[in-house]
Amino acid sequence: MNTKNQARNLMMRHSLNVRNRQQSMLGRTASEIGLDLDTNHYESEQPGNLGSTFDRSNAAMS
Repeated sequence: MNTKNQARNLMMRHSLNVRNRQQSMLGRTASEIGLDLDTNHYESEQPGNLGSTFDRSNAAMS
C-alpha cells in the first residue's frame, strides 16, 4: 500500500472514530436528561464534516 492510501485510510478511520464518539456522547447526554433520541438522525449531511467544536485535542476519550 502506498503512502497516499495509508494516509487516506488513517484519516478515514480517525473521522469515523470521532463521529462515533460524538454520537455516543449525544446519546448518553440525551438519556441522562430523559430523552429518547435517535442519534442517526443527527449525522452530518457532509461526510467528513466533523464540526468546528470537535477536534482531537479537546475531545474526551471514552
